[in-house]
Amino acid sequence: MHGNTVAITGVGETPFLRKGTKTLIHMMADACLAAIADAGLTPADIDGYIGNRMVPGSDDMGYAIGMKDRAFSAVTDVAGGTAPAGQALILAQLAIEAGLCRHVLVPYGIQSTKPGGVYGFHAKEPLKAALEMPVGFFGQPTYFASMANRYAHDHGMSEEELASVAITYREWAVLNPNAQRREPMGLEEYRLSPMISTPLRAADCCLTTDGACAYVVSAVDRAADMPHPVVQVSGVGIGTNNFPHGVLFTQNPCTYEYPGVASAAKAYAMAGIGPEDLDLAQVYDGFSISALIQTEMLGLCGRGEGARFYHEGHARPGGRMPVNTSGGHLSGGYVPGINLLIEGVRQLRGGEGARQVPDARICAVSGLGGNSHSTTILTRS
Repeated sequence: MHGNTVAITGVGETPFLRKGTKTLIHMMADACLAAIADAGLTPADIDGYIGNRMVPGSDDMGYAIGMKDRAFSAVTDVAGGTAPAGQALILAQLAIEAGLCRHVLVPYGIQSTKPGGVYGFHAKEPLKAALEMPVGFFGQPTYFASMANRYAHDHGMSEEELASVAITYREWAVLNPNAQRREPMGLEEYRLSPMISTPLRAADCCLTTDGACAYVVSAVDRAADMPHPVVQVSGVGIGTNNFPHGVLFTQNPCTYEYPGVASAAKAYAMAGIGPEDLDLAQVYDGFSISALIQTEMLGLCGRGEGARFYHEGHARPGGRMPVNTSGGHLSGGYVPGINLLIEGVRQLRGGEGARQVPDARICAVSGLGGNSHSTTILTRS
């Protein structure tokens, strides 16, 4: 694969709600129609579709939005944010380059308030049910709290430094009229947030969100005639490890060693740039600690320096390397990975008001799936 052959030409999302009233397929249809309209297209123009194994498939969605000729369809297989923020883009580019389709629609949605919520993903795993849940090692906050404690042991990290991640993203959310949580939060408010699994408070955990997002991928030469500035996919990389989710959080010798270094190296090489060329980044923040570690893996700071990077204000509005300018998953909304990618596109288009990063032209977007990780480099041509 080569960079700069496809572009993200349309983006759409529903409101991010703590508890919505619409079904998942209804929210996804709304997001799809918004993305198609944003690209200056109609549903009849969409001839490619890339779904996700966690949501309704192409037959249902194609009918719901009025697609006419679905010449290509595929399903991403990796978990979490890796799928919509990385793997789907690879599949879309391959399909377009092969001449199978012209415009590929990629939707994703989540209904976190359904029974079991996001906990249901791991609750289905037999090894966890047999060996981990009976002793209380269950639930994503517990997994990532263990990572935070290990990281603090290895590198040192104060409460104030960890808090600065969530506080930074909330500062961006205050500037975003579409963010789910917009009330200001400083260290005092952070400390009032309930402790969930030491050292992670509720403010360190991604939001509970009902919502959906979608984007359209087109060839760069077609994108030039479409409504928005061309935002190219310049690089995509995926890294994986050999642990299934059923044992990942206990058997990996260092649980915070995500495959992010590998994915970033691949994406930077494909794009022909390095981290020093970035203007901003969107980092998968299921939890404050995972975002901090991925910030290091993207090369925004040195290994072991992420806590100080955030505490010194580098990622905040006006900082030298803005991160999660929509508020991310901690404050903006949690539709895994895809709403971060959409925010990257919007920043490169320009016109995002108070949260707009001046002259933003190159953005990295990371997606975490636990045992998989994606890095995508977006550039404005």
